Amino acid sequence: MNLDVNQENLYLFLPSKISWMARMLAKDKGVSLSEAIKTIYTSDTYRRLETENTKLWHLGPVALYEDMG
Repeated sequence: MNLDVNQENLYLFLPSKISWMARMLAKDKGVSLSEAIKTIYTSDTYRRLETENTKLWHLGPVALYEDMG
């Protein structure tokens, strides 16, 4: 069984991190969840997160949210 994270399977890690981040952003900024998700998906943090070699996927949702700061 291959347990290596690579660019082809990285997408499996992202939904739960984005979900947590979106809830934090919606609460902190007083925006809807859909607006929070749009903000995350257009952020520099997400562009780096979706690239395996940055290793940002190692970070938890709180650290990623703070990175968006």
